Amino acid sequence: MPPKPPTIHVLRPGLFTTIQDLGRNGYQRFGVSVSGAMDLWALTVGNRLLGNPDRAAGLEITIQGPELLFTEELAIVITGADLSPTSNGLAVPIWTVIAMPAGSRLQFGMRRQGTRAYVTVAGGIDGPLMLGSRSTHVRSGLGGLTGRALKKWDQLNVGPARAAAKYHVGRTLPESNRPRYQRAAAIRVVPGPQVDRFTDDALERLTRTPYRLTNESDRMGYRLQGLALAHRTSADIVSDAVSVGNIQVPADQQPILLMADCQTTGGYAKLATMIAADRSCAAQVSPGDTLSFIVTTYDSASTLLRSAQAELDRLLPPHDA
Repeated sequence: MPPKPPTIHVLRPGLFTTIQDLGRNGYQRFGVSVSGAMDLWALTVGNRLLGNPDRAAGLEITIQGPELLFTEELAIVITGADLSPTSNGLAVPIWTVIAMPAGSRLQFGMRRQGTRAYVTVAGGIDGPLMLGSRSTHVRSGLGGLTGRALKKWDQLNVGPARAAAKYHVGRTLPESNRPRYQRAAAIRVVPGPQVDRFTDDALERLTRTPYRLTNESDRMGYRLQGLALAHRTSADIVSDAVSVGNIQVPADQQPILLMADCQTTGGYAKLATMIAADRSCAAQVSPGDTLSFIVTTYDSASTLLRSAQAELDRLLPPHDA
């Protein structure tokens, strides 16, 4: 009989911990959200440090982390937010491959910086592929562990690691390339597809002062509070496609920044769209934090994304088979 795969036992689930990968792309026309990690860059860095394929699934941890028990020795990486991780009471580094011995426990403490941390493991978190992804979309009950966040006593199976994985222990992302998450973040945007449905000063008003994330913000979208953004007539349009980064403005004139679990269509006019290069920065804020917006050009947005991808490939080449 083949050996049983390594397992990770969930002793405490944390505030909101889910299995995520790069998302469920290509099914929006059927009404299926892309989902996936809020901070795709942080998840990808963890996988590349371990020698995993970019699409390997990991755990996304929000604000308050879980307590995990490792049944066998595994190499892991913690990226994204600094939630004071410890192993058996001793602090462990983030953005670095570490070995978790059999019987060891991973715990998290105070939130120091950022909102969402990622735990990637050599071999990736295993589980059934649903429409090509293991990502959890809680609203539809799709993916992950029966479409829900982790619960106490859950068991997570780990996929087969590459033979060289054990030699990656100690591998790290250079300090100069690690993000510095801010509770007052600046996000670049380009004009949206319905910018003409707003008054002439609406885009300028969006950039004038910061917007605060309200308590109604989640993985689907951030409801923001700040200067009113007036429509020429109505907020409503004929429903059309929406995507991560769109900034919708409903009748209350307060913007909504759509995030990873956003719906596939919407009937509110879209004033602007966050550039893809700033998605990771936006993923690391939480209710009470603020976002400031800066208008840029489509050419600049494309150049910034290509530059960020090229820099990551230079530092950590992909390992996709």
